[in-house]
Amino acid sequence: MYNIKTLNKIAACGTDLFDRSKYTVGDEIENPDAILVRSASMHEMELGSDLLAIARAGAGVNNIPVDKCSEQGIVVFNTPGANANAVKELVILGMLISSRKVTQSIDWAKTLKGKGDEVGKLVEKGKSQFVGPEIAGKKLGVIGLGAIGALVANAAAELGMEVIGADPFLSVQGALHLSEKVKYVKSNKEIFETCDYITIHVPFTPETKNMINAQTIATMKKNVRILNFARGGLVDEQAVVDALANGGMAAYVTDFPSDTVIGVEGVVALPHLGASTPESEDNCAVMAANEVIDYIENGNILNSVNLPNVSMPLTGDAKICIIHKNIEGFITKATACVTEVGLNIDNMESRSKKDYAYTVLDVKGSYDGVAQKIKDVDGVISVRVITH
Repeated sequence: MYNIKTLNKIAACGTDLFDRSKYTVGDEIENPDAILVRSASMHEMELGSDLLAIARAGAGVNNIPVDKCSEQGIVVFNTPGANANAVKELVILGMLISSRKVTQSIDWAKTLKGKGDEVGKLVEKGKSQFVGPEIAGKKLGVIGLGAIGALVANAAAELGMEVIGADPFLSVQGALHLSEKVKYVKSNKEIFETCDYITIHVPFTPETKNMINAQTIATMKKNVRILNFARGGLVDEQAVVDALANGGMAAYVTDFPSDTVIGVEGVVALPHLGASTPESEDNCAVMAANEVIDYIENGNILNSVNLPNVSMPLTGDAKICIIHKNIEGFITKATACVTEVGLNIDNMESRSKKDYAYTVLDVKGSYDGVAQKIKDVDGVISVRVITH
């Protein structure tokens, strides 16, 4: 039996995928083989020796100690694209409410309660203070054309916007998902200088921290509206507050409220609602569960943030799955261990991701003792033998 621990409430459509003849699933599990998590912080948790995988039911993994997991041979999965439609819809909403001053007008309308027959006249008199532009015909810049960015770009194009997108890591597959109406540019410069709306969809890294700052804002249109539904740290919030105060920006919409931006005129701060839909939670739960099941039962890795994607069917007697450091000459040493015990290698796949690598050997013959031999090879972190 494998033990699966849930750190947050995971949708039943995901946890129900675990065959109860093979798995025990619950939030009281001790010494788990895998963990399903949403937002709970794991940085102070002790990661047990039995732990094989952690699956985040969402895209970001800031709540997981990824480096520590890599050192211990724990695969960290996320669920890219599972919440993409939910975020896309909120981004489109963000553009609309930042343009038409919808939230301000709703708050103002509430003040008319009790005015009786005067309400109609007061509405007609006061509505002019909430005038704002339509988005059709305006120029939208999308920074990052992954699962969410591509959906936003395509939707905005269908709404009549002129859309340009930048992503230095755009894959061929990603490009195929883009509407032909979306113009691809190689850098953010054109977006900063020409767009009426800018939306950010990139991961938070040392390179992207504060990518929206006083210097980049200074190159933008004075009526620019910036949307951040990716990560709070991508934007220098004080620079945004200053720009809103001095007329250097029209609006800032963020899904990451902070004390700096809450209550500031021109800021629409939402309480991290990007993936807060039942459909998104279901999609994330199902994807996370399937990733864990496929890894535990078959040794396949898909959508890991710390190890490469490797998928290979078992055609022989066993699959030997090795997590190891990405060092020169490792394959030669590992395969030598296999041949020394008389095993025949039918198939092999090995890929790396930065400092770590994953090698899978499909073998025929008696595999007794082979795992320990491979564990003794320099650079090996963990070895699993999977059989039919």
